[in-house]
Amino acid sequence: MRSDYWDQPAFETIRPRRLVAPLVFNSAHSGRNYPERFLAMTRLDNLSIRQSEDAFVDELFARAPHLGAPLLRAHFPRAYLDVNREPWELDPTMFDEPLGPRFNTTSPRVAAGLGTLARVVAENKPIYRDRLTLADARMRIEGIYHPYHAALQKLLNEAVGIFGVAVLIDCHSMPRINRPNDRSGPDIVLGDRYGTTCTPALIDLVETVFSAAGLRVARNRPYAGGFATRAYGRPQTGVHALQIEISRHLYMNEATLDRNSGFDAMRSLMDHLISALITLDLPTLLTPHPNPQKLAAE
Repeated sequence: MRSDYWDQPAFETIRPRRLVAPLVFNSAHSGRNYPERFLAMTRLDNLSIRQSEDAFVDELFARAPHLGAPLLRAHFPRAYLDVNREPWELDPTMFDEPLGPRFNTTSPRVAAGLGTLARVVAENKPIYRDRLTLADARMRIEGIYHPYHAALQKLLNEAVGIFGVAVLIDCHSMPRINRPNDRSGPDIVLGDRYGTTCTPALIDLVETVFSAAGLRVARNRPYAGGFATRAYGRPQTGVHALQIEISRHLYMNEATLDRNSGFDAMRSLMDHLISALITLDLPTLLTPHPNPQKLAAE
């Protein structure tokens, strides 16, 4: 089956002129180029199909390459393919053929309709009119998913090769969270898989930047980090991963998906965050010392 993106890039890597820090920014859910064939397959209108987008997150972090760190961003939408899942995390009810043992058909994400190929968008709205073929799944996963992750791994490998360490900043947005009794939920949720995917000093710094801007920050609840954070965050090997979820109400209208009056301020805050991370001596901060007791004695 010919790729739906045969005539346009499914994603792109935007590199700095000079890599100045071991940072890699990833915006996997902000894609908004919807293939014609896909739109013909969906039962949703052009606004409803976009409800799963991390709309404009790539724009919020767009200055990263200008400041010295690469940005990998998807052009394909999350409703079409979710690269923040396992590669074959699929719902068997979506396909006209049986799924064999290689497929993960029982994960909580599949049960929620949010596998590698999603069954629903936000508010549990079904995406497709009819069942899909396995050839369609293979075209998206083998043709786009695997190359996307290969590009991300390459960026992390390059950072490790130059600096000895790498930091993945996985950039996302979330619906506005309201707590019981009319209490406001967090504006930012930082996910490090409960302290397992990055050094505490890194998440502490990021929280400080957001808190100093007057934002409410939570850690790991309700978002602890998805597949990318879990798969790439291996501090013991020098690769750290942190997921950032930004509440959409801060920079956009969640109903119309238009930027709001807060967009420029939020983009400036992300510039400040990127600059703060770049100015850190990350190789020293993140490199495990072979003898912690000797270091303490010194």
